[in-house]
Amino acid sequence: MSAAARAAVAASAARADEVNAGADGLNIFAWRDDADAIAQADAAPDGPLAGLPVAVKDNIATRTLPTTCGSRILRGYVSPYESTVVARLRAAGGVVFGKTNMDEFAMGSSTEHSAYGPTRNPLAPDRVPGGSSGGSAAAVAAGIVRVALGSETGGSVRQPAALCGVVGVKPTYGRVSRYGLVAFASSLDQVGVFGATVDDAALALGAIAGRDPRDATSVDVPVPDYRAAADRPLAGVVIGKPREYFPSDLEPRLRERCDRALDLFRAAGAEIRDVSLPHTALAIPVYYIVAPAEASSNLARFDGVRYGLRLDGDGLRGMYEATRSGGFGPEVTRRIMLGTYVLSAGYYDAYYRKAQQVRRLITQDFDRAFTSGVHLLFTPTTPTPAFPIGATTDPYEMYLNDIFTATANLAGVPAMSQPIGRVDGLPVGGQLIAPHFAEDRMFAAAFALERALGPEAAR
Repeated sequence: MSAAARAAVAASAARADEVNAGADGLNIFAWRDDADAIAQADAAPDGPLAGLPVAVKDNIATRTLPTTCGSRILRGYVSPYESTVVARLRAAGGVVFGKTNMDEFAMGSSTEHSAYGPTRNPLAPDRVPGGSSGGSAAAVAAGIVRVALGSETGGSVRQPAALCGVVGVKPTYGRVSRYGLVAFASSLDQVGVFGATVDDAALALGAIAGRDPRDATSVDVPVPDYRAAADRPLAGVVIGKPREYFPSDLEPRLRERCDRALDLFRAAGAEIRDVSLPHTALAIPVYYIVAPAEASSNLARFDGVRYGLRLDGDGLRGMYEATRSGGFGPEVTRRIMLGTYVLSAGYYDAYYRKAQQVRRLITQDFDRAFTSGVHLLFTPTTPTPAFPIGATTDPYEMYLNDIFTATANLAGVPAMSQPIGRVDGLPVGGQLIAPHFAEDRMFAAAFALERALGPEAAR
């Protein structure tokens, strides 16, 4: 197998060099070590990934490459331990090809907020690839790797998957270990997967899913063979169309692509039913209270004392201020300040506690839908295709890119995006959402839609 694995790594390296050449290079990878990748290929065990090169987001710990979260404050930091998902990739025969660029500490929707500069969309280099896992999505879309790992807090796998025209899966919270994933918002963070096809995504998720005793939030639930869902018929499956995800101002051509996908589900034997998730509109306000609050606590550990960047200042307090001011970029700083504010005395009940109460209402919306005879939900993944680099400067406008994805993170349910066509030559995605731990049900529908769309998914 080593010869085939070596050839696969060499092909990935050649393609990565090709798309990164010149001033308009895509800037997909933060870190690569081709010699180490070849060594991994020579030593890779037999397994479901069989020497397959895999791109890994820069906030997932590896021992062989730095883990810097796209931030100056961790530049050059190499973890002394490896994440569970990477260990499982290696055990399945996978090769860690490189660490991908990302929005700093996963805070962003465009991969423009990185200490290493923005990543470009392989299908339209003047546009963003989405974020925060834009480097991983771009690595798959550019044909460098077939599968990649990303992380999700509010849509950071599904949104870039949609904008880059690939498949992106966020599993149920607790399905995949978070051990070795640098924390942003611990009650929302998850490791997700990208694939060039639905089968690639199913292969990758199957390799990393399962209980991990080192992660107290991982759940001991059997992991089915997701690839076997390709043969499951859709007869009798009820797919809900939530009216809140199809507002009157939705881009008409995006709506048409979604309606076409629903028609294809219907032709495959599924029933389409209109449903309501009434608290959907509150998802962005809730998310941008809960996530920054947890980030302000998690990122307190980056202070220049134990690891990473340290800048001199006047005494200990001055060192803290200089290090954090110089190490964190503006978006991370904004969210830390917002999170500290909503947790402060006098504001906790008005903001954080209230947001958690509304979060429960959002979760109950999904519970009611899935106990009313609906097996899956289908929605657009994003409100628009990829936007030009530098075009979105207003933070709230940027946050609205997650309007269709943040709900699944708040509720902890699995969701995935897959290509359903193009608008103005740019890919758009359709989103499937399933009940907790029903990823196989989601994959069955995704396989059926991928077959039905055929080459249309790329148009």
